[in-house]
Amino acid sequence: MKNCKNKLNLIFFTALILFGCKEYPKDIEVSSNELHDAMQKLTDVIVHDIFSPPVASRIYAYPSIAAYEVLALNEPGYESLAGQLRDLTPLPTPEKEVDHDVAAVDAFLRIGKALIFSEDRIEEYRGQWHQRVLDAGLDKTVFNNSIAYAGKVHDHIMAWADKDNYKETRTFQKYTITDDPAKWQPTPPGYMEAIEPHWNKIRPFVIDSATQFVPSRPTEFDMTEGSPFYEEMKEVYDVVKNLDEEEKEIASFWDCNPYVMNVHGHVMFATKKITPGGHWIGITKIACYKTDADLMKSAHAYSLTSIALADAFISCWDEKYRSNLIRPETVINKYLDEEWLPFLQTPPFPEYTSGHSVISGAAGVALTSIFGEPFHFVDSTEVRYGLPPREFDSFKAASDEAAISRLYGGIHYMPAIENGVTQGRALGRFIIENIDMTTGEGSQVSENK
Repeated sequence: MKNCKNKLNLIFFTALILFGCKEYPKDIEVSSNELHDAMQKLTDVIVHDIFSPPVASRIYAYPSIAAYEVLALNEPGYESLAGQLRDLTPLPTPEKEVDHDVAAVDAFLRIGKALIFSEDRIEEYRGQWHQRVLDAGLDKTVFNNSIAYAGKVHDHIMAWADKDNYKETRTFQKYTITDDPAKWQPTPPGYMEAIEPHWNKIRPFVIDSATQFVPSRPTEFDMTEGSPFYEEMKEVYDVVKNLDEEEKEIASFWDCNPYVMNVHGHVMFATKKITPGGHWIGITKIACYKTDADLMKSAHAYSLTSIALADAFISCWDEKYRSNLIRPETVINKYLDEEWLPFLQTPPFPEYTSGHSVISGAAGVALTSIFGEPFHFVDSTEVRYGLPPREFDSFKAASDEAAISRLYGGIHYMPAIENGVTQGRALGRFIIENIDMTTGEGSQVSENK
């Protein structure tokens, strides 16, 4: 009996030692899915909080850059964006052993949380992400080091973001409506005030200034029958009255208006939608999945695309409030047909140039520089918002369709579309020529520009 007890005790203590000394792996494999899911969560919150398209582009950019910068520290062949983006300095070096993949995703979530309103939604997701990492068996000391380092990255990137003039523009004077018949007026049904009239004061990421890519002048306002402007207005009127089903589908697919107001009798309510920049972030995810892009390449794609989008919005909004051109809906209702309605709801800011055209042109160039051309893909970004997917053979083809969709929607004249595409693609080319994320041989952008 005594020998049996001794054997049982030996088994118990051996098991205790074995379980007590269990070693967790120092590193775990963090797939690109974790970054894609974190980005989708950020998009969902942007939609929920109803951020304007320009502000949303800023929200996408800073977390994406942070994730890229953390990963680039540990990935041969990828270069830091410090010194290439205006005023960005190198991240602090980790002082303890960290898992760079975990730190990158956590930094993304921390910074995303700092830039939105519904912080609890991001924090809840972040807690779930932490649990997945721990369940995967990452060494707890390394986990804690990684989360602490992500906090330092958050502080570094947010200190940089705080100097981009965003907070200051929150207190600038609102847009002033004038009696000039050529100038923008609020449009039905919400008659909302002009969105972000001072966005050209936001610090760009790569371009020299908001005025670097000023497009050709819009057609002079002249409602004399047969004048160039009159003909442009009449084109919008006629196109919308004769839309076929394919054109309606294209217009709806690229609507991306977070401000859609629904009016039923005396009741008015908003429909929340993805922003146009968010749509291109969705396309970025699709391209990454199609090519089986790993975590590093996915971070590369998100950061470059979000930088192109952010600078494109700064450039476009600079022109919008310079030309300050009246929307087709206002002109047509006043001079031609008071019963006419655009197919899409007119967004609350001036007409020229077309935001979709500019930002889609820039994003298409950025994505083509990474994934090449031709690049066939099925764009299912809008499926979660109730619209069927569409197929494209290149990012250029997608950006062309996004641009012309604004004519079908009845919210832009053709010069805003055509000149907007030119503006966006020129800006996109400048970005890919002036930052280098993979070889270190690209031109650098001076911090003092």
